[in-house]
Amino acid sequence: MDTSTRQDVGLLLFRLGVGGTLAAHGTQKLFGWFGGGGVEGTSAGMEAMGFLPPRTSAVMAGLGETAGGLALAVGLATPVGGAAAASTMAAAGAVHHPAGFFATEGGFEYTGVLALAGTAVAISGPGRFSLDRLTGDRLNRPWMSAAALTVLGGASAFVVARRNRAVAAAAPAAVLDAPSDAASGG
Repeated sequence: MDTSTRQDVGLLLFRLGVGGTLAAHGTQKLFGWFGGGGVEGTSAGMEAMGFLPPRTSAVMAGLGETAGGLALAVGLATPVGGAAAASTMAAAGAVHHPAGFFATEGGFEYTGVLALAGTAVAISGPGRFSLDRLTGDRLNRPWMSAAALTVLGGASAFVVARRNRAVAAAAPAAVLDAPSDAASGG
């Protein structure tokens, strides 16, 4: 097997693993598959994490993971699929960032790796064994990577900033609602 074929097989396996993982997580959010909460359960989680509006956030996260993951897995519209995966995982990573890096401590390790994987495939392209290649790379032009990463990365930054403002605004109210030491007998 020549070097080019080895790289294309490696990209195919990488896309299938990362894309399949993302798509499975997205279907948990959208449909409740694989033990997920569906849109209703995910909406409640989004609200608890400060994402507003929660239902829209749940649907967008589910679509970003499902559609982005499927696009990566089959290698179709790869720049957009990779950017969708990366931007969705960047927003998820914002929730985990305060806990540090390692996932064992609740950190952003997992979401960060998936975001980097989506970005890398958006930039590199899907390789020879892909639907993009079968369609003449009509949806995989070099300029599309930069455009998709810029637009969807900007959208992710907006969502994270809005979430951070909501969390910061809720923090003083949570302190005011907490029982004082005197009232709790402490």
